[in-house]
Amino acid sequence: MSTLDPPALDATGTTAPRPASRTLIRLTVIGALVSVALGTYGQVHTATGERIVTFGFADTITMKAWLATGAAALAVVQAASAAWMFGRLPRVGPAPSGVAAVHRWSGTVAFVLTLPVAYHCLWSLGFRSATPRVLIHSVLGCLFYGAFVTKMLTLRSEDLPGWALPVVGGVLVALLAGLWTTSSLWFFTTFS
Repeated sequence: MSTLDPPALDATGTTAPRPASRTLIRLTVIGALVSVALGTYGQVHTATGERIVTFGFADTITMKAWLATGAAALAVVQAASAAWMFGRLPRVGPAPSGVAAVHRWSGTVAFVLTLPVAYHCLWSLGFRSATPRVLIHSVLGCLFYGAFVTKMLTLRSEDLPGWALPVVGGVLVALLAGLWTTSSLWFFTTFS
């Protein structure tokens, strides 16, 4: 079917979603379910208020701020390497083969850096809504992991349009930027 052909209609006469659209919707729903599950757990779980290991930092909040900062810095590497691989960096030329490895490993390390932070947030603090900043941070945290699941599933799907992976990846980077802004940036500007 060419791009000039009219869209297929279903039995009701409305436009029938294409298989790729259904796949993207399915993947997004799975990610949304992960987000809702995390938010629900954070809400119904009795927060312990206890500290976790600090990996040599002075306290848990400092550890969380620096690990999140590391993840955010690696997200910049992720965005830049993805833009390079997709040919969106003018004047740079095509990405060498090593850029894909940098992209993969920077994403893996960034995700691993978020795990102790998320674990402490969910287990020790739970889903909170005491202030607008804390509520936004709680919501963004749940959305981030749902978007991560959606991105990982999108990577493995072969029938999606070419724009799907960059969009899902961009959403993931934007969510991490929002998380960093509502946590680490707040911490560094408030307590340093």
